[in-house]
Amino acid sequence: MYDNVLPTQSLKPKQEIRACRGKMEGITTFKSDYRPYEIVKQPRHVPEEYKPKQEKIDLGTTYKQDFNSYKVQPVAIVRPLERQQVKKGKLDMVPTYKDDYRAWDLHKSELYKPEQTYQLPTVKFGNSTTFQDDFVPQEIKPRQSGQSFKPSSVVKRSTAPFNGITSHRLDYIPHQLELKFERPKEVYKPTEQRFEDLTTHRYDFQGLIGETAKICRPVHTRVTQNARFEGSTEFRECFQPWEIPPPEVKKVPEYVPPTGSMLLNSTSHLDYVPYQANRILPIRPVSHRRSNNFPFQGKSTMKEDFPAWENCRQGVIKKQQIPNPSGKFDGLSTFRSHYVPHKLIPTESCKPLNIAFKSSVPFDDVTMYSIEYTPKIQEICKASYPSPPGYIFENTNSQGHKFFRKITPAVKAF
Repeated sequence: MYDNVLPTQSLKPKQEIRACRGKMEGITTFKSDYRPYEIVKQPRHVPEEYKPKQEKIDLGTTYKQDFNSYKVQPVAIVRPLERQQVKKGKLDMVPTYKDDYRAWDLHKSELYKPEQTYQLPTVKFGNSTTFQDDFVPQEIKPRQSGQSFKPSSVVKRSTAPFNGITSHRLDYIPHQLELKFERPKEVYKPTEQRFEDLTTHRYDFQGLIGETAKICRPVHTRVTQNARFEGSTEFRECFQPWEIPPPEVKKVPEYVPPTGSMLLNSTSHLDYVPYQANRILPIRPVSHRRSNNFPFQGKSTMKEDFPAWENCRQGVIKKQQIPNPSGKFDGLSTFRSHYVPHKLIPTESCKPLNIAFKSSVPFDDVTMYSIEYTPKIQEICKASYPSPPGYIFENTNSQGHKFFRKITPAVKAF
C-alpha cells in the first residue's frame, strides 16, 4: 500500500561560491559621512613673572594675642579609700525563674508511622543469572612436570680447597716500626697560698638597717544599708502569668476506598486504529563475495610454533634443611686464622712545646702616634653658656632662636 512513496527532497543549499561580476566601490559610510575640518592650534598661556613683595610679613596670630599664661601647679593624686575584703559565704537565694516557672503536665504524642505489613518469603529464590546460563566450564589441562624454568634454590658446594692468596699478601713488604715517643705525665702540685673566697658583693655590701615599706593601699569602706530587702523586682511587677491552653491536635480523616470498578481504558486505547502494514525490507548493497567450496584451513604460525603441552600441577618446593652440627664450635674465623700481629712503633709528635719565648732585648714601645702627636687645648663650645662671654644679647626671633653680637674692643685715639 505504501510502495510508491518517494523520499523527501533536501532543502539544504549547495555549497557553491557565487562570484560577483560587478565593480566594487571603495566608498564606506565613514568616508561618505566624514567632513574634514581645519585644525587651529590653541594659544598657550604665558605665566607672569614673579616679583617678590618688599613688605614685612606679620607673623602675629590670634592665639598669641588672646592667650594669657598662667602658673600651673602639679595635680594632686586622688586615690580611693581602702576597701576591706568581704568575707565569702554561702548565698541562699531563689531566682525569679525558679519562683515564676511552672512545669506543665505534657503527654507524649502518639506515632503516626504506618505498620509494616510486608512478610518475608519462605520459598527459596531459584532463578539463575545470565552468567550461569551462558557460562560453560572448561577443563584445565595441567602442565608437564619437567617444564619449569625456575632455577633450584639448592646451594652448590665446591669440593676444591679455598685459595686465600691475595695480591696484598703477595706484594706486602713488612717494615719495622719506630718506637713511639711518650711524654712523661706531669704531677699535680697544689698551691701553698690560701684561697681567697671574698667576692665583690661581700666586699662592697654594707648591711644598713632600714625601715620597712609602708602599705599605700587605700582604706576599704563598705557601703551597707540597714533596710530590709523587699524581694520585688521590675520583672515581677510587670510580668503577669497567663494561662496557656494546650495545643489542639488536628484529627486526620480515615481513608475510605472508592466503590465500584476502575476503568482502565485510556485515550490511546480508545482512539487507536490498527493498520495492516507490511514489514519494510532492508536496503542492502549486492554482495560480490565469491563462493569457494574449499575447506577452511584454521592453521597459523602461532599454532604451528607453539603446540599445546600437557600441564601437570607443580609440587611444593621445600627447602633443604641443614643438619645440626654434632661437634664443638671452634669460634675461629678466617680473619683470626690469617692475621699476623706486628709490633707497632709510635710516631713522634711534631707539635712545638707550649713554652713562652723570652728575649733579653728591652721592649721598643716607640710608635708613630707617640712621635707625631701634639697636644692641644680642648675648647668649650660657647653655645653651651646661657650668656656666652665676649657676646651681647640682641633679640629673639619668632622661632625662639637667640641672636648675640660679638663685643669689639674700643680703640683709643692718640
